[in-house]
Amino acid sequence: MVFRPRPNHPYAHAARFPDEGPVDIASILPGDSPVEIEIGPGRGGFLFERAAAAPDRRLLGLEIRLKWSSIVDERLKKQGLGARARVLNADAREALSRLGPDASIDTFFMHFPDPWWKKKHAKRLVMGPGLLDSIARLLRDGGAFYVQTDVAERAEMYEAQIGAHEAFEPSGDEPGSARMAENPYGARSPREHHAIADGLPVTRLRYRRRPR
Repeated sequence: MVFRPRPNHPYAHAARFPDEGPVDIASILPGDSPVEIEIGPGRGGFLFERAAAAPDRRLLGLEIRLKWSSIVDERLKKQGLGARARVLNADAREALSRLGPDASIDTFFMHFPDPWWKKKHAKRLVMGPGLLDSIARLLRDGGAFYVQTDVAERAEMYEAQIGAHEAFEPSGDEPGSARMAENPYGARSPREHHAIADGLPVTRLRYRRRPR
């Protein structure tokens, strides 16, 4: 659930995903260039690197933590990127269910999601049937869904969940596999940088949207 701040809250001014009704991606990021969405951008490290690596893309981050959605969105504006890169405060699971139009998004990213291990926290997990249905609806045919994690159990869970969805097909290094040895997007999240520096194995998964 997204936190709704009081008027005197230090981040009450933060840009938020509209509270209700259908939302057209063009109302958030006007233009006709390809759109990429990062679910849970945190402090925005990947978004800034991706904006530099792919100047022809519009980028949207959906961040549930009000503080970081506000700070990163303001930083993007200050660096002159606000016209094509935004971060909005939102629970991606709910926001994507109302975003449109269908087949309008080129790529989805999820970097090291779901740091919830106890059973009582299961409801906080981002990955799940509802999210996958929304991503499948929004991705253009052939569009990519890229997920990475440094937790082996999570990687296995994501492979099982995404692989079981009829809309996705693996698009990794080898035929029939979603796994990739390297990140092909010219940008890394802070956690990916740290994992590489510490010598931790990172599982990278990429899927494509099957033709409708």
